[in-house]
Amino acid sequence: MNKDFEHLQPYPFEKLAQLFDGSSPPTNLRHIPLSIGEPKHKSPQFVLDALIQNLNRISAYPTTKGIPELRQAIANWIERRFNLDPGSVCPTQQVLPVNGTREALFSFAQTIINRDTSPIVISPNPFYQIYEGAAILSGATPYFLPCLEENGFIPDYSAVPPEVWQRCQLVYLCSPGNPTGSITSAATFKQLIELSDEFDFVIASDECYSEIYQDEATPPIGLLEVCKQLDRMDYKNCVIFHSLSKRSNLPGLRSGFVAGDANILKTFLQYRTYHGCAMPVQHQLASIAAWNDEEHVKENRTLYREKFSVVTSILEEVLPVSAPEASFYLWPKTPICDEQFSRELFAQQHVTVLPGKYLSRTIDGNNPGDRRIRMALVAPLDNCIEAANRIKSFVLDL
Repeated sequence: MNKDFEHLQPYPFEKLAQLFDGSSPPTNLRHIPLSIGEPKHKSPQFVLDALIQNLNRISAYPTTKGIPELRQAIANWIERRFNLDPGSVCPTQQVLPVNGTREALFSFAQTIINRDTSPIVISPNPFYQIYEGAAILSGATPYFLPCLEENGFIPDYSAVPPEVWQRCQLVYLCSPGNPTGSITSAATFKQLIELSDEFDFVIASDECYSEIYQDEATPPIGLLEVCKQLDRMDYKNCVIFHSLSKRSNLPGLRSGFVAGDANILKTFLQYRTYHGCAMPVQHQLASIAAWNDEEHVKENRTLYREKFSVVTSILEEVLPVSAPEASFYLWPKTPICDEQFSRELFAQQHVTVLPGKYLSRTIDGNNPGDRRIRMALVAPLDNCIEAANRIKSFVLDL
């Protein structure tokens, strides 16, 4: 067996199941799960129709590179969304469809990392656990940067020593952040690009929450958008990851893309050809319909804004909490240990949240998720309101 598996930690939801082991929540209260970031809004009917109408395509093997129409639709969307010049994203060389960002973020590290050189992968802390697993199983050492409230929950890349940058081969960043909802600024993106030019590492920008944001007039900036500002349209060492799961409420479609540096994507395509992860053609055709429409995405944002407004107004009476800049998570502080808070909340109110330390690692005695919880406002509005009132009642009884 690969000995690197010994270094993997249990997934957060495995830890949560162990935490709840032996708990008996009240049977008169329906369970309201706020722990998993699985969108529950209705999937767009026109996308489902496109999927159904093309089910006959299941009789053909899909290609790893995807059909030209999908790559073109994705390139067009990137250019519209991130204010790039028409035709500046090459659909044949700078776009690659993937089966959701999770599998792509993992397999990407296997392509990038040269395990013969004591490599380091830099990650935010807290983080999406795929970053850590991808680093470890590619033969690299994760290096975690805390996302602290005093820094707007953005890692301080200036705090990284030169000797770490010299070994760094890959930086994972998440903007908007999971679980904080913080947005990486253009200045921070530029700082990372300058460091990449100096130390020759790849930037993997996980932007899967980019289409859920509070202010309709100011969508989150993306890595390729900053590349344009720097007049580097080859996107050297820059790759973005996007998905239809959150944007279009299609988590089961397993449809996303990577885009950016053509040289990197050429090698990534070669890896994926051997990996055997081509997207079914019928899913590709349904994805084209989703990427070509923005109205359903605007409606989706409206639903989340309503939930954030109501839920934060209830919780702010008992917890330090505020709506994030983007994403669908709340990241409030807890008056007691986050594990104790989560376990007792489940046992007394039948509401599930995720302890913050399950999304973080303790470095030098500090865990940025300590005494915080992640709440995913993915349930219907009525459920979110009921959950917020139960949490309020629980805190008042502490």
